[in-house]
Amino acid sequence: MKGKTTIYDIAKKLGITAATVSRALNDNSRISKATKKLVLETAKEMNYEPNKLALALKKGKSNNVGVIVPYINRNFFSSVIRGIEEELYPKGYNVIISQSHESEEREKEIVNNLMNAQVEGILMSLSKSTNKTAHFNQVLSKNIPLIFFDRSLNIAGVSSVTIDDFQGSYKATQHLIGQGCKRVAHMTVGKELGIYRQRFDGYKQALEDNDLPFDDNLVVELKSDIEEGKQAAQKLMNLQDPPDAIFSSTDHGALGAIKWLQGNGYSIPDDVCVVGFSNEPFTQFMELSISSIDQSPLEMGKMSAKVFLEQIKDKKVKIEKKVVLSPKLIIRDSSSKHIVPNKKAN
Repeated sequence: MKGKTTIYDIAKKLGITAATVSRALNDNSRISKATKKLVLETAKEMNYEPNKLALALKKGKSNNVGVIVPYINRNFFSSVIRGIEEELYPKGYNVIISQSHESEEREKEIVNNLMNAQVEGILMSLSKSTNKTAHFNQVLSKNIPLIFFDRSLNIAGVSSVTIDDFQGSYKATQHLIGQGCKRVAHMTVGKELGIYRQRFDGYKQALEDNDLPFDDNLVVELKSDIEEGKQAAQKLMNLQDPPDAIFSSTDHGALGAIKWLQGNGYSIPDDVCVVGFSNEPFTQFMELSISSIDQSPLEMGKMSAKVFLEQIKDKKVKIEKKVVLSPKLIIRDSSSKHIVPNKKAN
């Protein structure tokens, strides 16, 4: 099968050099109008398509933007990517998507590859294991805009678009207390990552503001998956003084907790109220819908792209923006003791 037509094919057919064909296609003043016309007509006949990337790189612009996420198969991250693409594609940018799989080493390698590909900017959510900043400093030294979304580090010269995780967690815990719950447990993914530390802090602050004692036994660490959510719920309910509410820092953890509770004779929300975080699609379609904190991923993606476009306008002007979006508490059946299910609270 014959490959794509090249300038060498056009040159061979016309009996001229490839350099002449290239100059004619690029409207070089050294080439006569007659030759330009002949080359363009022949290129059209032979279905020649210019290499857009090569042309862009020749002009010093790739029109590519790198996006790095921990996992692409999480609804939250795929929605952020959609928001980024919806903003950037109409402006002529292509998005290169990579997954770190929560590995700092893989993240470093991706950043290096994106820089070698001469991307115009990098928009990313950190891996759980990232704690070094050398690879980010490399990006900044090349004057490439770097924008963190969702998970971020506080680095000079780096913009970020995040949700107010503290406030979201505070709202969730406050809601559970408002339902009459006195023993609110918290399932966390680990406080080493900023977003989960802030969610823990918001939970703890809500307890304090309502004169409820903090009990370390009610805080369980888990990975963001359903199976560990089940194990965490079992551990919590086996306590001598078990909780009457569970606030999970992830929806997958909340789902696991609900599955274990239902499988072991507990009534939700009568015995135990449950709230998750992220507002994954499954939370509203379960037979028992799950209350959750909405992170506005589409808006986060669009805003991240807008910050990039602002920074790319003039690289000489250093812009550092810290955009913090407001979380929304979506109240559903899993925590609705005294309210109408599926009511939306801002």
